[in-house]
Amino acid sequence: MGAASLSANAGSLISSTEYLDYQLPEKIQKICTERDNCPDIEVKYLKSNHSWIDNTVNARIDALVVNSKPSESGARVVKTPDDVKAALDEFVTSQFAEVPADSVFVYSLMVTPEYLGHVNDFELFEIHSYVFTGGAHGMPYSEYLTFDLNTKKQVTLDDMLIKGQKPRFEALAHKAYKTWVKTVDEDVSSYEKSWPFVLSDNVTLTETGINIRYQHYSIGPYAYGMPVLSIPYSQLDKVIKPHFIPK
Repeated sequence: MGAASLSANAGSLISSTEYLDYQLPEKIQKICTERDNCPDIEVKYLKSNHSWIDNTVNARIDALVVNSKPSESGARVVKTPDDVKAALDEFVTSQFAEVPADSVFVYSLMVTPEYLGHVNDFELFEIHSYVFTGGAHGMPYSEYLTFDLNTKKQVTLDDMLIKGQKPRFEALAHKAYKTWVKTVDEDVSSYEKSWPFVLSDNVTLTETGINIRYQHYSIGPYAYGMPVLSIPYSQLDKVIKPHFIPK
């Protein structure tokens, strides 16, 4: 996204990250040292001067960690810090259960928050993650989070929209989708048959409009990355609430 607009609160948020203190289980350390092939774990948490933001962002990071490998029982819920350690232990152990001893591949798990800046009284973050458990490639993931400094709450797309205007927003997003498709394919109609448009609620504010982030395979093949559709504020008048448009 472009540089976010600064508000009267600019500079009020001090953002940094700190690493999760995690050590491989002794048994795994022994095996991976013998094989010279250790799992790669890097989990960072947000550390700012707004603890309520930290709590929400870091809880989401924990959820991504414990669900880094699909489970037949569905999404897991983090109840204690021990749940995070247990999930990581399970993740690193699975490399040696699933990968041949002579493999050069290592399982990787990375999760880190990024501070994007301000728009009006809203603080903007993005969580990036990457998981590799073999195959042709790893799986990146990206999630926006928006926080209102006045209400001290997380803001969703539905919070931004004026009541009854979601269909209009979806139409604008569909238009932005077609514009993006033209950058990767000459035939928009044919492309949409294979990769139909869907509305994502993974949005953030920018200096010029609203960005909508899509994950791999949502609206295109893996090679096309994680597309971002942009809707300028000039099209969002009477679609989103006025206080979300930069002053």
